[in-house]
Amino acid sequence: MCSLPQSRSSNRSRTAVSIRSLVPAPAASSRAFTTTSPRRHGHLTPPKPGEELHVTFIDKDGDEYKYQVSEGDNLLDIAQANDLEMEGACGGSCACSTCHVIVEDEGMYDKMPEPEDDENDMLDLAFGLTETSRLGCQVKMTKELDGLVVKLPSMTRNLQASDFSS
Repeated sequence: MCSLPQSRSSNRSRTAVSIRSLVPAPAASSRAFTTTSPRRHGHLTPPKPGEELHVTFIDKDGDEYKYQVSEGDNLLDIAQANDLEMEGACGGSCACSTCHVIVEDEGMYDKMPEPEDDENDMLDLAFGLTETSRLGCQVKMTKELDGLVVKLPSMTRNLQASDFSS
């Protein structure tokens, strides 16, 4: 059996301690914490008293659903938060037509900002397109739109912009 001299054994011990001291200890609070807006999770903030806006959805069977909503809420989020049949396959990024709605009152339609090119491109793919068609993800509630009534089409086409790219 070969044995190491005592002095060499103690050097090994000191070396191990010095290596451990070179490795930094993990910081206890090194993880970042971030949150996302509740709107990104399909939840809506209830309107403040006196600031309620009203929107009515008419489903494919003709049933009406009336909601009090906050300024800035979009129709897709409102519909999904209330379990109405509006798919929103692209998650509200204006890349499909599954949140297509038909504004019942032409005067109310005229109060909305003009649809942008991306929205018009997606509306071209929508089933049952009308002169007052919009994408629910692009219509944000404002005081001017208080009392808005929209109809959900009898069906949707689940075509997305990515279906046409090469």
